[in-house]
Amino acid sequence: MVTLKDIAAEAGVSITTVSNVVHNRTSRVSPELVQKIRSIIDREHYVPSMTARTLVNDESYIIGVITHMTPQNVGSTMSDPFLGSFVDGIEFRTREEGYFLMIRSVEDARALESLRRSWKLSGVILTGIFEDEFFTGVQNLGIPFVLIDSYVNAPDVYCIGLEDEKGGYLATKHLLENGHRVIAFASPSIREGGVVEKRLNGYRRALKEFGVPFDPSLVFTQEIFVEEGKRLGHLLAEKPEITGIFASADILAAGIMTGLREKGVLVPRDKSIVGFDDNYLCQLTNPNLTTIHQDAGQKGILAVDMLLKELRREPQAEHSIILPVSLVERESVRNLK
Repeated sequence: MVTLKDIAAEAGVSITTVSNVVHNRTSRVSPELVQKIRSIIDREHYVPSMTARTLVNDESYIIGVITHMTPQNVGSTMSDPFLGSFVDGIEFRTREEGYFLMIRSVEDARALESLRRSWKLSGVILTGIFEDEFFTGVQNLGIPFVLIDSYVNAPDVYCIGLEDEKGGYLATKHLLENGHRVIAFASPSIREGGVVEKRLNGYRRALKEFGVPFDPSLVFTQEIFVEEGKRLGHLLAEKPEITGIFASADILAAGIMTGLREKGVLVPRDKSIVGFDDNYLCQLTNPNLTTIHQDAGQKGILAVDMLLKELRREPQAEHSIILPVSLVERESVRNLK
């Protein structure tokens, strides 16, 4: 069986250069040399050994995408289309860089540490983390990590987030500008310092700007499963005074729209709704969903880039990246003026 050493000898280069080409790290290798090495690899049907890589480097070249499993979100790891788009970006970038991807939910810091030791994870990307015991466990892992959509106030922690408060503001403002004054806020459970709280703050800011008092009874919380959304749609169908709805996730908005329709309440004729994320569901709903756009795939790519710089001990200009949001108008909001 051909080895890296054999390929390097035939190509007249170092083993390190061959390894870089094998794992798509070709920025410092000439195109001609890349082609020469790849031709030898193809001819010899060379496949890198994960076992050998692990033994040599004491790591598996696996990057973990970890969600902290709680009683409220058990089983929901890949059910949200946003997470699917986010992971697409991560998978694309890890594949380019010669790494592999593991997606897991873990219950606590002990399970995360066990996962790290069992698989010798190179680094982890974590979503929706709070400053609690689990985060302390993350800090004690001893490997690089990047937080996604996590408002953690800790020095030297790398984070990629979103203009969440602005998104909540834009969604609610759009409904207000179209004449709606009784507007429901629908979301998963609201935790202090989390993404949902930021979006709720944006909702409240828009109401205040338009002189509409905040009414806590218009805040509806449940998990973002389609069936949960449908049940909330049934409930909202019985509240004709509510003409506008801001749902903090598109999948929740889609469920609400279905539940409303099952009760004979149509969007936007009877109620208007705005979602958040701008994933593929928005153009499958009837009518197409007005929503807040974010680039989930780009968020995944940036997370990998940030993590790899940490792994390679490369300097980084900033610890926190906040991505922009924008309103995408479609057909789910009716102008009442």
